Amino acid sequence: MKKIVIIDYGLGNLRSVQKGLEHAGAEVTISKNPVDLETADGVILPGVGAFSDAMKNIVPFLDGIHKYVESGKPVLGICLGQQMLMSHSEEG
Repeated sequence: MKKIVIIDYGLGNLRSVQKGLEHAGAEVTISKNPVDLETADGVILPGVGAFSDAMKNIVPFLDGIHKYVESGKPVLGICLGQQMLMSHSEEG
């Protein structure tokens, strides 16, 4: 079973993503702890809200996300979460 970590940075549709993944057979953890990324088979960065607020909230995860992306393991950004994976945004 694949271990998927959903990053909880205070904004996002966490539970709907969790339930969908569990229905598909994944082991899902919603995490506020960047250390959890180290053992994940996949990471999801959900998002709803303003870009500037989200970027302030994600700061504790930035190093872990960068390391995870560099590892080549899969990362999925949903809506605002995808914007946050880019180098910049035209939004707020």
